[in-house]
Amino acid sequence: MIAIFSDTHSNRGHELEGEALAAARNADVVLHAGDFTSEAALEAFRGECDRLYAVHGNADDPAVCDRLPTARVVEAAGIRIAVTHRRDGGETGLAMFGRSRGANVVIFGHSHRPTVIDADDVTLLNPGSHADPRGNRPGFAVLEQAENDGHESAESTGGGSLEGAIREPDGTLIETLEIRRR
Repeated sequence: MIAIFSDTHSNRGHELEGEALAAARNADVVLHAGDFTSEAALEAFRGECDRLYAVHGNADDPAVCDRLPTARVVEAAGIRIAVTHRRDGGETGLAMFGRSRGANVVIFGHSHRPTVIDADDVTLLNPGSHADPRGNRPGFAVLEQAENDGHESAESTGGGSLEGAIREPDGTLIETLEIRRR
């Protein structure tokens, strides 16, 4: 399972609770699309999950920016996942960012709005903010290998699809999605 977060905006800690906290603790991989804000929040996330792949955002302290890249790519179930906080050019800029990295999906943050956008050959996924939704529904996302893939591990190099959902921290469903290798 892959748990996906963004826009924590905390000076105290991870601000995770309920199903969001359970997802971070139980995930094989945790992705974070930036704006922890503080090293305390970054370290709190690291303390809750085994494998954290994160990028920094525009509101992160310089100490966080020094420790994290602005972008990264990870793979799961044969799906390439590009992670960034934001890109100039909105949806088009995000899609171009993903295509330039051969990604099937781009994980991004910044707007605090849980969003799934099909941009033809790349899916754009914003999990929202679990802790600081700013007028939007609070959110985080979970992706799992599709059951029909027949592969044993989400970290396998084969496969070709992930399915998942964006949820509120209490587990309330916001939206489902499926990502296929194209």
